[in-house]
Amino acid sequence: MSCGEESKEGRDDQGEFKQTARKNSVELGSQLEKHPVTQNGLIPTPQFQIDEKLLIDPKLLYVGSKIGEGAHGKVYEGRYCDQVIAVKVLNSGSTPEEKAKLEGRFIREVTMMSRVKHENLVKFIGACKDPFMVIATELLPGMSLRKYLLTIRPKQLDLCVAIGFALDIARAMDCLHANGIIHRDLKPDNLLLTENQKSVKLADFGLAREESVTEMMTAETGTYRWMAPEQVRPSLPEDLSPDLAFIIQSCWVEDPNVRPSFSQIIRMLNQFLFTLTPPLPESDASKVAAPSRDGVITESSARARGKFSFLRQLFAARRARNSH
Repeated sequence: MSCGEESKEGRDDQGEFKQTARKNSVELGSQLEKHPVTQNGLIPTPQFQIDEKLLIDPKLLYVGSKIGEGAHGKVYEGRYCDQVIAVKVLNSGSTPEEKAKLEGRFIREVTMMSRVKHENLVKFIGACKDPFMVIATELLPGMSLRKYLLTIRPKQLDLCVAIGFALDIARAMDCLHANGIIHRDLKPDNLLLTENQKSVKLADFGLAREESVTEMMTAETGTYRWMAPEQVRPSLPEDLSPDLAFIIQSCWVEDPNVRPSFSQIIRMLNQFLFTLTPPLPESDASKVAAPSRDGVITESSARARGKFSFLRQLFAARRARNSH
């Protein structure tokens, strides 16, 4: 069935979304009242430089209940064609200068989200520019990592689960950096859990920039508690594994050029994760395990520790070179 065709069941589902949307219409309508409208009832917006292929038909977009809100917009559950989605409605601004700034951010976010595809990045579906600036993405049934951590208090994440999440984040960031994109707002609020709560995906490209764009750090560059290590370095638990402490501290080296890349972090985390698994029987101790999904060959714990020793020497050598 094509996107424009609807079954009776589909019309019933969309009817439910329309009923829920009416509850939000007052809230969305109040935004419209703040701006002049055209004869068609649409906000007159300037021509955006967005590839037409990235735009979706707003007539097929249904908005349901609000599920989140941030500094730059609100997020609703919605439906596009036969797919349940997340609908991010961006703020439009109140002054010409603010409008231009927010429109530029919208263009940038849409363009960059459409450029990258990865299992640990929230999937981009499409965008609308009238009557509101809207970005449609896949809807993840799980909550944000921040909310999840709050729900399990006072317990802490199992170490293997925590390393798994760290690997997901590193893979997502590695993909972005490989495509010349700097996220600039990596934090638990922007990490969404999958339905089984076994994996996380990175969302919200609102503050992302292309690597070629150079600019000063500003108030909008990230969130205070989750700034880069130049800003703050918290103390580590005394009972933390020395190998894991090394991985963390290597990311905190004062010289950014000496810090490991995300691809190196992925390799180190994979090696550390293997040391947490039960030891192999003696008859299998010399065998090498199958490659992981990142293509990293996992080895025995002894060889893994040797790898950490090599990496320590590598980073020490790089620090020595950069100090001269």
